[in-house]
Amino acid sequence: MMDNERESFVAAQKNGDGDLTSFQTSSGRVLAYEQALQEVQAGRIAGVNVFKGKDGEMYIRGDADGDPTNNLDQLPSF
Repeated sequence: MMDNERESFVAAQKNGDGDLTSFQTSSGRVLAYEQALQEVQAGRIAGVNVFKGKDGEMYIRGDADGDPTNNLDQLPSF
């Protein structure tokens, strides 16, 4: 899939601990974290990737581009 055919994350929700719990995509879909993880792994979301944390769990992170303003933590809330 080309980047212009893939969705991107435009907003996020966090829990009381500041952990990301869900995302809103550029097409308006709302994905719970686990669903978003599956979409990223399938290559349907642009600008992000999945990595395995030290705890062995899989996590979503933005592609490293040196620009902290597009970090997932900086997404607006919805």
